[in-house]
Amino acid sequence: MSCSASWTVCTAVNLNEAFDVSAAKLQELKSRITRLGIDARLIEESFIRGGGKGGQKINKTANCVQLYYPPLDLRVRVQRERRRTVNRFLALRELVDRVEMAESPETSRRLQEIERLRRGKARRRERSAQKYGGELL
Repeated sequence: MSCSASWTVCTAVNLNEAFDVSAAKLQELKSRITRLGIDARLIEESFIRGGGKGGQKINKTANCVQLYYPPLDLRVRVQRERRRTVNRFLALRELVDRVEMAESPETSRRLQEIERLRRGKARRRERSAQKYGGELL
């Protein structure tokens, strides 16, 4: 699903509003935000008209969420679900992941997963080169 550029609302993120996710997921996200020292008042939240799959309802409602974090100049857009509250949570989680990757890469789970996949691919490439006599690139 894609987001179009028709802006509707731009406000600061309020973490005390209701998100349609479990309390454990929300608490884990809040703890990551405090651990990384992210000031939630600086995060600008915009709701944009949706687009793509989902029919008329997606195209008429502003359920695409865009978050902007000025200190690191990070911008995140999310429209994976039909519900705005779920998209808000997913966008906030994506933003926190990107802040963590930028500020403390050694503790970033996402970077650790990328590194694990990279090592596995390198190992498979070496095995293939040994088995078929090819050279590594």
